[in-house]
Amino acid sequence: MEIVKTALRSLMGNRTRSILTMLGIIIGVGAVITMVAIGRGAAQQVEGFMSGFGANLIIVMPAPPNSTGARGAAGSGESLTLEDSNSLASETFSVARTAPEVNASAQVIYGNSNWNTSITGSTPDILPVRTWELESGTCFTEQDVRSAAKVCVIGKTVATELFGYSDPLDANIRIRNIPFRIVGVMKAKGANSWGQDQDDFILVPVTTAQRRLVRFGTRVDAVRRINVQAKTREEVDTATQEVRSILRQRHKLTEGVEDDFQIRDLTQAMENASNTANVFSMLLGAVASISLLVGGIGIMNIMLVSVSERTREIGIRMAVGARPANVRVQFLTEAVVLSLLGGAIGISGGVAVSKLVTQIFSWPTVISMQSVIIAAGFSAFVGVLFGFWPAWKASNLDPIDALRTE
Repeated sequence: MEIVKTALRSLMGNRTRSILTMLGIIIGVGAVITMVAIGRGAAQQVEGFMSGFGANLIIVMPAPPNSTGARGAAGSGESLTLEDSNSLASETFSVARTAPEVNASAQVIYGNSNWNTSITGSTPDILPVRTWELESGTCFTEQDVRSAAKVCVIGKTVATELFGYSDPLDANIRIRNIPFRIVGVMKAKGANSWGQDQDDFILVPVTTAQRRLVRFGTRVDAVRRINVQAKTREEVDTATQEVRSILRQRHKLTEGVEDDFQIRDLTQAMENASNTANVFSMLLGAVASISLLVGGIGIMNIMLVSVSERTREIGIRMAVGARPANVRVQFLTEAVVLSLLGGAIGISGGVAVSKLVTQIFSWPTVISMQSVIIAAGFSAFVGVLFGFWPAWKASNLDPIDALRTE
């Protein structure tokens, strides 16, 4: 501890120079923490956005129709049906559940209020597949799907726009002038990363949507996509193979004939997006670390100047019995103390700037203890690395020559 006190007294003797020396470390550490926090926040946002689609999820969509050489939009074909979805759920070993889906948009009316929203037709399994939760009421049942019942579950935005603060359960709304009874209200999820309101929709039985709300071309039983949930992450690839095999068999596609459907593994897409965001975070941290290197060079330069200015002091210390190792430790300690003080201030500044970025720009930031520890450890390493040469130079001074220095 005595050597640390000595180092502090020496540094306090020239405060301005010490503060300017620490400035590079302060900026470097602060920049590393801020950049890593922004990168991790982006990664977390991507993961949150992708997980909103559901866990272990595979999306099956009809292949775009090909007319006169021009392909249609994705999902615009009619090759998938409700029976396909039921077969995938019952004839596979690695699939936990499936949920067919059809979509439309419509004007919804309740009393004097009206709202234009999206309509999703599906089965009760859509809730666990897409990780949706109910705030009140229940979801419609499989019996409602079989009978094409006119019941619905509404999102939080629809509930607010049509009912305000009133309870919407058991109320009747009109969708395209067809009465529907509300049996449940979804828990709010807010906007996704694209700014889209995830609560602005109405969920109805898929058969009801097919027969009354959605306009298909030639097949009334067609669905826009089938959400397939594998039992585990490890079984996603197996589930994908089973889905392709069963659909080809059901659609009577012989060898050499292209699939009339498309399969998308959202789990793999989520992992790729997460890896990309993590690489982005590491890149930001690496770029910010350059300022730490610059700060370390600044410490080395100032310490070399300090050795030159204190040559006589070093000579006196060695004349009264100080060994080269003692001088070396003294200057090395001063460099490390400078780095640690700069690192501590830089950590506080980095945390503050990260929170400021979130408040001003609404960018998500995640400050991890790991990045703080790494930044603090790196600042100490910089002190040792760039303080070693000045300390070595000071310890190798000849005491007689040092005492003669004016």
